[in-house]
Amino acid sequence: MTQTIIWTIVIISVLGLLLAIVLFFIAKKFKVEEDPRIDEVEKVMPGANCGGCGFAGCRAFADAAVKAADLDSQFCPVGGNEVMKKVAAILGHEVKEKAPMVAVVRCNGSCENRPKTNSYDGYPSCKVKAALYSGDTGCAFGCLGCGDCVAACQFGALSMDPVTGLPVVDETKCTACGSCVKACPKHIIELRNIGTTPKNNRRVYVSCVNKEKGGVARKACKAACIGCGKCAKVCKFDAITVADNLSYIDFAKCKACGQCFFECPTGAIHVVGFTPKKVEPKPAPAAAPAAPAVEPVKKEVSNG
Repeated sequence: MTQTIIWTIVIISVLGLLLAIVLFFIAKKFKVEEDPRIDEVEKVMPGANCGGCGFAGCRAFADAAVKAADLDSQFCPVGGNEVMKKVAAILGHEVKEKAPMVAVVRCNGSCENRPKTNSYDGYPSCKVKAALYSGDTGCAFGCLGCGDCVAACQFGALSMDPVTGLPVVDETKCTACGSCVKACPKHIIELRNIGTTPKNNRRVYVSCVNKEKGGVARKACKAACIGCGKCAKVCKFDAITVADNLSYIDFAKCKACGQCFFECPTGAIHVVGFTPKKVEPKPAPAAAPAAPAVEPVKKEVSNG
């Protein structure tokens, strides 16, 4: 009995030793050398692992940044330009500064503007609600009000306004990671430049995504864009286009003059960070006084 136990221990020990040797050589042969700069880049990252950069997390971003030929297509929205400067210094690259961005809720459908036509009594999730039907109001494009965007935000930058029933963005906390954009099944949240220049926060946007024809959209929401195109006609910078009965302002072209704000008949256009001034048309120049009539000179014709 004792010998059996001893032999069992010996055999197991020998097998364990052999397996350890085999695993050692396998690990050595298939060992993947990792660039030490990946660890350095990861250390300067914010560690949010939010996915706003387009990668699974900060480690994946660091790995992609190290392998990339340049940093033109790499950007960490949470860390912003300061973090990207540190990454560039580690990798020996140059990096272009990008304009800071913020999440914008493009829906005017408050409880006042968009009255309910029915009541939802299911699981409180915008994603679930969107899969079941168009919503509680006559607008099939607007906010569903369940707060999926709030739950998706890791930085506490979003909250639901109990009066309007719409999400509100706290710009001081928003990192423009884009989690709320992905969470919204109605695509009413968009990332836009904070301002027309890095030094201001002046911006103008159409707070509506309804693509129904004007009369239908206005019936569903008093503040809906009706696609009339008046805003596009007064824009001197070609920043506004109208497609599918909906106006859109290109923030890269917009100079935040605010003239479209005054022209919009429904109040669908919002301005942030400034009070626009309406530019009155210049009076037509006064007509020049008419020149006095000149009497024709009579000439006598001689018959010779």
